[in-house]
Amino acid sequence: MTTDMNLWLQDSGPAALTLREHLMPVEGPDGVLFPATFAASEDKTFKGGYNIDAFTDGTNICLVDSVGSQANRIEPIFMTGEYAALVPQVTIDAGRKINLLEAGHRAGDAIVRCSGLQEELQLAFKAAAKGNCEPLAKIAPTSCVFGAWDSRDTQTKLPRLIASTIRAYNVKELRRSAQYVPATEYVSDGLLDDPAGNKSVQEEYAKRGFIHVPASGAPGGVIATGGIRRDATLHLAALRTIFAEDETRTLALRKYILGLAVTAFTYLGSGYLRQGCNLVLDADKGREFKAVYPDGRREAVAVTHAEALAFAKAAATAFGVGPSRDVPFDKERAKADLSGDGTKKKAKAAKK
Repeated sequence: MTTDMNLWLQDSGPAALTLREHLMPVEGPDGVLFPATFAASEDKTFKGGYNIDAFTDGTNICLVDSVGSQANRIEPIFMTGEYAALVPQVTIDAGRKINLLEAGHRAGDAIVRCSGLQEELQLAFKAAAKGNCEPLAKIAPTSCVFGAWDSRDTQTKLPRLIASTIRAYNVKELRRSAQYVPATEYVSDGLLDDPAGNKSVQEEYAKRGFIHVPASGAPGGVIATGGIRRDATLHLAALRTIFAEDETRTLALRKYILGLAVTAFTYLGSGYLRQGCNLVLDADKGREFKAVYPDGRREAVAVTHAEALAFAKAAATAFGVGPSRDVPFDKERAKADLSGDGTKKKAKAAKK
């Protein structure tokens, strides 16, 4: 039975959609995978490396791919093929063309803030702060799907409608060591001076590949004995809080954002996350797609990616996709932003 996605926009609809994918390394369930690594915390309570939370019962959970990283992997699909027609293709000319969909902070990114879109985006963010997301949806609709924070200007925050994270359970952490061997013995063969006793020169020789360099005890990946899982949530309750100028436009806006969100939500992208981490579906367990209602009911959802894309195309036509454009990066705006002049001028204008 085909699901009517329009029902998800009603107040009586689900609070959220959840998607659970059971994954494994391409080498098999006992294969080694390399999770994301993170820098040490300022207080050194986290010394850097893999983010593994250990519990008193002996179990642990390892973060393989974060919410932000997952969003940045999914969002660029809207630059390609038939997905590209669903959203404005806005590029910033900063010596090379940078699509807004590639910007790490989306509509709140510095590359956009210091471009010819600055004033238009300020107004759109201010409207979004009051719940009216139509102006922003005409420029950067995926910022309404994956979230954005205009932290350096209006302070407007848009929540993530889609949150996706990959975790590995009960991991065994491995270490790896290596030894770099130069093509010849540059010092003993008389090709270079002996750096003995001069630490800075020795370090430079090592950096440039002229002497043997051992590398011991580096992170060597993990084996997930408890499995690997991608858990994603599409927050329909949050989607139903956005509006436009009137009731008719509000429905068109919500349908448009829902179409984009469900298209992104059901997209099965490449499982190649980084060197040593290529994940695929566990065919024996597969995917679990549920609609979760406020009263706790969980119902299976049978919407396919093709159906989601068809809904998104119809919704985009009805809403009216904003114009695609190429805008220049403005060095003077960037200089003013760095010096704080731009902020001061905005504050002065607001006061007037």
